[in-house]
Amino acid sequence: MTDALDFTATERDLIRREFMLRFSAARSIHDGFLLRRWSTGERKGQPKVPAAVQSMLDRGLVSLADLDKPWPTATFTTLGFAALKRMVADRRAFNLKDHEQLLNEVAAMTGADDGS
Repeated sequence: MTDALDFTATERDLIRREFMLRFSAARSIHDGFLLRRWSTGERKGQPKVPAAVQSMLDRGLVSLADLDKPWPTATFTTLGFAALKRMVADRRAFNLKDHEQLLNEVAAMTGADDGS
């Protein structure tokens, strides 16, 4: 039953890309995924939610936040952080060099030290 609360392959790929080191800085997992807004059409001004984020949203792993700001976000919920902890437990899931900040933030949440 925990499969429903784990990330799909597409979601794992999005997480790896979103929170990897870029230009000497990585986005914090606490900041979530930046979303764009529809600029035209009937959904003008509403958040543009990618399919992978919508899948996590539907399963309660993320929630929409900062809807009143220019760049809304999708932030991890308690269930999402639990799934992220399970993902990090698989040492093959992340490259240490590119995802050091993410790994450190998850380790701080779980109370684990870097040496484990």
